[in-house]
Amino acid sequence: MNIGEIAKRAGVSRSTVSYALSGKRPVSAATSRRINEVIAELGYRPNASARALAEGRTRTFGLVIPPASTRLTDVQLGFVASVVEAAAAHDHDVLLSPSGGDHDRSFERIVTGRRVDGVILMEILLADARVDRLGQAGLPFVTIGHVEHPGGSWWIDVDYAGLISRCVRHLADLGHEQVVLINRSAELVAAGYGPALRSTAGFLETAEQCGITAHNVCCADDPAAGLACFEQIRARWPEVTAAVTINEAALPGVQRALHRARLDVPRDFSLTGVIADRLAEDFHPPLTAADVPAGEMARLAVELLLEQIGDPSATPRHALLEPAISLRSSTGACPRA
Repeated sequence: MNIGEIAKRAGVSRSTVSYALSGKRPVSAATSRRINEVIAELGYRPNASARALAEGRTRTFGLVIPPASTRLTDVQLGFVASVVEAAAAHDHDVLLSPSGGDHDRSFERIVTGRRVDGVILMEILLADARVDRLGQAGLPFVTIGHVEHPGGSWWIDVDYAGLISRCVRHLADLGHEQVVLINRSAELVAAGYGPALRSTAGFLETAEQCGITAHNVCCADDPAAGLACFEQIRARWPEVTAAVTINEAALPGVQRALHRARLDVPRDFSLTGVIADRLAEDFHPPLTAADVPAGEMARLAVELLLEQIGDPSATPRHALLEPAISLRSSTGACPRA
């Protein structure tokens, strides 16, 4: 089945059918309705390759994710699913491509292979060579996170420094005098991972302003590391009565360590941070946290990318999101207060 047969059955020209499908020129409501009735009756679907050639576009986005060997966190998985859903709402597909480690060739194929109309790039470093490469290639792109000097790039990020600062002030208001930041892995911190470094800066600066003692530890992104990390915290700094975290993958291990140490939350120990809302709700007790809005970030990323593709001369835009901190049950007064 092709456009010619649809035109014949609808009693219109091939060009009219083409305009009705592409929206490039107006078609009367009655004609459009007649064409759509024929399409529905015949079950016609446009050929994707032919459509791409005609439009000069692939109607596909590239989504660059962390290496396949790295276990994606709940927020990351939620973001990927939300990007696919948001793209589908605009009749676009999504091509996943890992980057980092041994995946440089995969990223380069995305950049140079004309497989996609634009790219959404996850997990941004403060100095990120991938951002520079996309800028040189002239390919529309949006980053999730932003480099230290974003210049004219398009990006969406969460205000980790500001949110961690609010978490620290919340603990200070509850009388906690010694707190710890359970950060991401040492490898990510050393690589210049934006959320980890901005969280550290916000944590240390606010703790100093509040006159409380602050400790900062790196933790790998898995439950076993979370358990070991918390036990080390208890051994090194037994006076610590509260923790702030951005490491959601380590949370199940932290919870097991709390149970093993027979620490009641929040009576004996308080915990808060920047975490996906589903994980925060699943924690026992539910976690006081700034809920990362993965769905909103995905929707904005797709909209900004479509804006660039539609108008290459558009002024670059960005969004720094500051989700509210949901007060649940994991924070309470310092046990010594």
